[in-house]
Amino acid sequence: MALDRFNRNIHYLRISLTDMCNLRCVYCMPEDMTFRPREELLQDDELLRLVRVFSQLGFDKFRLTGGEPTLRVNLVPIVQAMHDTPGVKELAMTTNGVTLKSLARPLKEAGLQRINVSIDTLDPDKFRRLTRWGRIEDVWAGVEAAESVGLGIKINAVVVRGQNDKEDAVDLARLTLKHPWQIRYIEVMPMGRVSDFQKSAIVPEDELRATISEALGPMELLNEGRLDGEARMFKLRDAMGSLGFISAVTKPFCSGCNRARLTADGRLLLCLLRDKELNLMPYVRDGASDQELIELIEDSIWHKPWGHGLAQDVRPSRNMSEIGG
Repeated sequence: MALDRFNRNIHYLRISLTDMCNLRCVYCMPEDMTFRPREELLQDDELLRLVRVFSQLGFDKFRLTGGEPTLRVNLVPIVQAMHDTPGVKELAMTTNGVTLKSLARPLKEAGLQRINVSIDTLDPDKFRRLTRWGRIEDVWAGVEAAESVGLGIKINAVVVRGQNDKEDAVDLARLTLKHPWQIRYIEVMPMGRVSDFQKSAIVPEDELRATISEALGPMELLNEGRLDGEARMFKLRDAMGSLGFISAVTKPFCSGCNRARLTADGRLLLCLLRDKELNLMPYVRDGASDQELIELIEDSIWHKPWGHGLAQDVRPSRNMSEIGG
């Protein structure tokens, strides 16, 4: 078990498989984004070795992120190898869904259990503007493919003021009336080169819930307010699915944080919004033993910060795509 100095059990690792993406969402990265050369990123054997090391430390929940993880070469064999690693109990992936139609079945057969698909609006024109390059038709085909093979489905929507905080948020909530999905509304967080835009674009949870309730009726608080991961859960009357609100800015959940992040270039981050990190790449490539890696990671986890520091205007220098959300 990996504990930090606040006695939090850190057992959930989000792994960025690549910093590349096939979209350029306005709240995530600039359109002229450049990416790292492949040789500067963790190779398959290095990545899978670290998965084994983390599992020995008690990490049992893993999520694959990006950039866009489906762009990673050998994605399906990587998923299979992670699934077969002793100690791995939960294996999920966050994706923009663009290429999911062809990947859903092989990923499910390799051992992937759940996907979170990023859909900020169902309006084709607005989806194109928000993502700069994307087509909602491609993403929706991926969601349907994932559902058909039995993958658990959550829809992630980053809510941006003046972009998708009104009718679009309501349209997404309406999906839960007919689908057993969780729609998750995520407050935009100030990060990297687009942080000033992001800070002015935050829509607080209470405002968003009021907008949805006005259109679709009252929602019931679930689990007595206990978080499901990072999300505070609600349900519309007679809905098959549920609504989750991830409000890291206006309603932080740092006290219950159980996660760490491994970037595509081998850096361990203990908080999404802080720059302090442990660069594991040199140790992996210079012959460190598994025990040495375990000790390095344990020490880093012990010093995990209590909170993200947004109230003190702490902002990370990297974009979300470089961290692995």
